[in-house]
Amino acid sequence: MALINTGSFSKALWPGVNAWYGKAYDEFPVEWTDLFEQFTSRKGFEEDVGISSFGLAQIKPEGTAVNFDTETQGFITRYTHITYALGFIVTKEAFEDDQYDVVAERRARSLAFSMRQTKENVAANVYNRAFNTSYTGGDGVALLVNNHPNVAGGTSSNVLAVAANLSEAALEQAIIDLGKFTNDRGLRIQVMPKSMIIPIDLQFEAERILKSQYRVGTPNNDISALVSMGKFPSGIKLNHYLTSTTAWFIRTNVPDGMKYFTRRDDSFNEDNDWDTENAKFKATARYSYGWTDWRSLYGTPGV
Repeated sequence: MALINTGSFSKALWPGVNAWYGKAYDEFPVEWTDLFEQFTSRKGFEEDVGISSFGLAQIKPEGTAVNFDTETQGFITRYTHITYALGFIVTKEAFEDDQYDVVAERRARSLAFSMRQTKENVAANVYNRAFNTSYTGGDGVALLVNNHPNVAGGTSSNVLAVAANLSEAALEQAIIDLGKFTNDRGLRIQVMPKSMIIPIDLQFEAERILKSQYRVGTPNNDISALVSMGKFPSGIKLNHYLTSTTAWFIRTNVPDGMKYFTRRDDSFNEDNDWDTENAKFKATARYSYGWTDWRSLYGTPGV
């Protein structure tokens, strides 16, 4: 059992230490909120159920019956809430002899930092695994693939046909692809880009592409169509927890897509063990991340 005792912080027992370092780092602002829509839950899990809509109207020759269509239940996506927890135990002697409040005063701060980092990593992992066929959604395939099955038959794609690094041309092709998205019955739907999500490795390239009034990297005086048409109204969302240095993503306006459910917010508790007089501290939270409609995200792993 992990235990913090007087030997864990021997220098904290004596005067003369100028500073304790390793805990007082600045933190990044919360970033997972740019990746998901937020919901609360009062159950052990939440389910989203898809539906296949009607197709195109049919020609009705004179005197013949109307063709009747039907709707069908689609894929089911389940969000199962997971509990995340962390704690530590401190001996009574370590508390009594600590000259700097290294153990006592900073315990909640350290636990809070760990809990926040955990949530950022769990959220980003949905994107980090988006191309990994070992992590599937309600339709049985990965989040970003070229073979999402339609309830009514056939498949659809939310990736570039040919993987490409971030560029003006690649972004333009992605937006063209979004404009051709259909529902399960092949009817055109208005899918628009909202924001671009990138790792820190692509921040400078993204800034040049989406902030320049003119085309980047050409001697021509052409305007930047991406900028003038305002194709990314929510701008660039930089995420420090994405692991790929080349993958980039586009969040769209499609509802019921990238979802986060809070079942229980972060809670911090402490108690004493009567026999040992050790103090116990813990932090817990329960939540889930995932996706329902794959049309809410588009991306490429890059090359």
